Amino acid sequence: MKLLNYIFKFGILGFISSIVILVGLYLYAYLSPQITLNTANAINIYDGNNVIVYQGSGTKEWAKLNEISDFVKNGIVSIEDKNFYKHHGFDYLRIIKTLFTNFKEKKITAGASTISMQYVKNMYLDFNQTWERKIDEAFLTMNLEVHYNKDEILEGYLNTINFGRGNFGIENASQFYFNKKSSELSLEEAIILVGIPRSPENYNPINNYDLCIKRARTVATSMVKNNYLTDEEYNDLFKEELVIYGKKETNNLQTLMYYHDAVLSELNSLSTIPKSLIKSGGLKIYTNLDIDTQTRMEESIIKNFTDDNVQTASIVVKPGTGGVIALTGGVDYSKSQFNRATQAKRQVGSIIKPFLYYGALENNMTTASTFRSEITNFVFADNKQYSPTNYANIYGNKNITMAAALSYSDNVYAVKTHLFLGEEVLVNSLKSAGLKTKLNPNPSLALGADDFNMLDFATAYNTLANQGVYNDLYFINKVEDNKGNIIYQKKINPTMALEPNYTFIINELLTTTYNANFIDYATPTVLSLGNKLSKKFALKSGTTDYDYWLVGYNPDILMLIWSGNDHNDKVDSVYSRKIKDIWFDTVDSKEVFTENSWYQMSEEIVALPLHPITGIYDPNNNKNTLFYFKKGSEPLFLENKKTS
Repeated sequence: MKLLNYIFKFGILGFISSIVILVGLYLYAYLSPQITLNTANAINIYDGNNVIVYQGSGTKEWAKLNEISDFVKNGIVSIEDKNFYKHHGFDYLRIIKTLFTNFKEKKITAGASTISMQYVKNMYLDFNQTWERKIDEAFLTMNLEVHYNKDEILEGYLNTINFGRGNFGIENASQFYFNKKSSELSLEEAIILVGIPRSPENYNPINNYDLCIKRARTVATSMVKNNYLTDEEYNDLFKEELVIYGKKETNNLQTLMYYHDAVLSELNSLSTIPKSLIKSGGLKIYTNLDIDTQTRMEESIIKNFTDDNVQTASIVVKPGTGGVIALTGGVDYSKSQFNRATQAKRQVGSIIKPFLYYGALENNMTTASTFRSEITNFVFADNKQYSPTNYANIYGNKNITMAAALSYSDNVYAVKTHLFLGEEVLVNSLKSAGLKTKLNPNPSLALGADDFNMLDFATAYNTLANQGVYNDLYFINKVEDNKGNIIYQKKINPTMALEPNYTFIINELLTTTYNANFIDYATPTVLSLGNKLSKKFALKSGTTDYDYWLVGYNPDILMLIWSGNDHNDKVDSVYSRKIKDIWFDTVDSKEVFTENSWYQMSEEIVALPLHPITGIYDPNNNKNTLFYFKKGSEPLFLENKKTS
C-alpha cells in the first residue's frame, strides 16, 4: 500500500513538474523574438540556353486563408493534423499513440508531426534526425504557436509547402495543375493537391496520375472519418478522369526529373547558399541542361527499354567544361525515383581498362607491347590462385599487342599488364584522373571488379576526353534570387592531371574497338557502331555478370551509359546492343559537333603503320594500322619506316 501511495505521489509530482516546465518553455518562447513567416516561390530551372524547363507559376502567389477552398483547408487538417485547432503545437496524445504503435510494430510506421512542426521544419531546419535538430524544432514550434494564431499558421503552411514539379504554395500549385485559383478548386482537385506534399514527386498528377488518385482517396477517407465529407460524396469521387493542365512543353520528359534531382542535390551542397534561402524557394537555377540531347536520349530509351525489370542510367558531358548536359537515373521517374547515375554503385567491367593502359604507357609500355593471350592461372602467396577468362572463352594463343587487347577487351592481357606494373599503378591512374572512390588494389581491379559511382567514374573519363585536363562535373552555372541578384556563379578550375601525349595515345587506342582491321581470331567489341559513326570517337564497352556499359567521347561530347538490374539479376545480352543504340541516337548528332571533332597530335608523337595483332611492320599487310608512340618509345628497328 505504501508503494502504491509512493508511486501515486511521484506521478502527481512528475505531472506537475512537466506542466511547470512546459509553461516555462512556452513563456520563454513568448519572450523570445518571434520568427518570421517565410514566403515561398517556385524553384525555376533553366537550361543551357537560359530557357525555363522546370517551373511552378514562376511568380510569387500568396493566398489569404479566406481565399483558399474549404476543401483544401479541411482536407489538409484532416490528413495531416486533425487536432490542429485544439493543441498548442504538439499533439501529446498522438505522440503517445505513435510511440506505442512504433514500439509494437518494432519499426517506424507512423509519425506525430503537427502542421506547426512541419511548417517550422520546412522553413528553418534540415531533415537530419539529430537530437539538436529535434530540440530546435520543438522550440521553434512553441515560438510559432505563441506569436501567431492558428489561421495565420495554417495560411503560412499552405502557402509554403511543396506541391511537386517546383511548385511551392497552394496558389502556385492550383494554377499550375488546374489553371485556376485555389478558391475555385473542386473537391476532387482539392484532395489531389492536399495529397501531394507527403511525397511531392510521387503523388503529383503529372508524374503518376494513378498513384496520385490513390493518395487522394486516402485524403478523402480521412475527411469522411473526421466528418468533413459524407459517404455519398466519397462514393461520387473520380468517376471520370480529370484533365490536368500543367506545363506540358518540356516537363513531360519522364527522365527530366532525374536531372532535376541532381541539380537540387548540387544546390544543397553549395556552402555559399544558405539552406533557409533554398527552402524558401524563389530561386532561379541556370544549368548546363541541353534539352535536345535530353530528349534524344529519352526517346531512344523509351524505344529500347520495354522490360520493367531492366534499368538504365546515363550521363552526357561537355568535356571542355565538365558541364553535365543530360542525365537519367532510370527508365521512368514516375516508377522509380532512385537515381542510379548519382546514387548507385556498380562494377564497371572492362571500361576501366583505358586507365590501366594509360598507367602502362607511363611505365614504359607502348601500344605495340605484347603479352600472350591464352588461358592463364595466376598463383600468389599462400597458394592463392586467380584465373581470369575472356568473353566466350576466346583466346588468341599467341602474342597480341596492347591495341589488339583493347580492341577485343582481352582480360588475360589486362591482368598480365596489371600484375606486371604493380596493382597500385591502376589505382594511381584513376586517382590522377579525378576518381574519388577509395579503391582496393587487387588482381581483379584490372577487370573493373569493384563498385563505382557513375558520376564519379564519368569524372575520370572526362579527364581523358579533355586531353588530360581535369574539371569537376557540375550541373549548375549560376543561381539568382527572386530579385535577379546572382548568389552563386560556377568557377571552372581546369587542372592538368594526365600527361597529354599519353592521353592522346589512349584516345587513339580507343578507336580500335570499332576498327575492322583488327578482325582476326576475335572481333572488335564495338564493331557494330563503326560504319554508323559520322565523326571519330573513342569507344569502350564493358560487361560484368550483371552490368552492361558503354562510354564514348570526342572533344565535343562524352556519354557514359549503363544497363542492368537493381537486384543484381542477370540481364538479357540484348541490352548490350540496346545501350549502343541509345548512345548513338543521343550523341551522334550534327548539333553537337564542332569543325574539329578530334584531338590534335603534338610534335612529340609519331605514328607507325604496324600489323594490328603482332605490332610488327609488314609492308605487304593491307590491314596495317597506325600505332601511336611518344617519341623515343617507338620500336627502334622501324627507325627508317616512320611516318607522322
